[in-house]
Amino acid sequence: KVEKILEVASKSGAEAIHPGYGFLAENAPFAQACEKAKITFIGPPAKAIEAMGSKTRSRELMDKAGVPIVPGASSPVESVDDALKIARDIGYPIAVKAAGGGGGKGLRVAVDEENLSDAFEGAAREGEKFFSDATVYLERYLPNPRHVEVQVLGDAKGNVIHLGERDCSV
Repeated sequence: KVEKILEVASKSGAEAIHPGYGFLAENAPFAQACEKAKITFIGPPAKAIEAMGSKTRSRELMDKAGVPIVPGASSPVESVDDALKIARDIGYPIAVKAAGGGGGKGLRVAVDEENLSDAFEGAAREGEKFFSDATVYLERYLPNPRHVEVQVLGDAKGNVIHLGERDCSV
């Protein structure tokens, strides 16, 4: 698929590819292939795509950069016993999340200690099924969160603009 897209881009004389949203926009190997083919990938660098594709890695990076994050574990949680210890520090309710998840897939909520084992196992199972990755992490569950994005565009010459904010919650 990637080879065909790059072949068409080359034959047409395209100098850049905008990947759209979803599949190719979140595909680090595609961004790398564009760079190798000397075709500008209109999107984040492959390293950023890789980092943001892992929820645990992105939490680590944001925490290190001083960006406020929801209280939780930025490292994978290996077992239910580990989850119980971490949950006691974070407080309930706890969101048990598949590290490769998104769109609500691989998310389970434990309202108390009794529910944590089922939530942990369910999130890991769904992570494996949908993302081929059973790794989970924990966050404090926020019952009514807002998902607000600010899209920022920059070019190789240092020009940067933002497209305002967008409330994805509505």
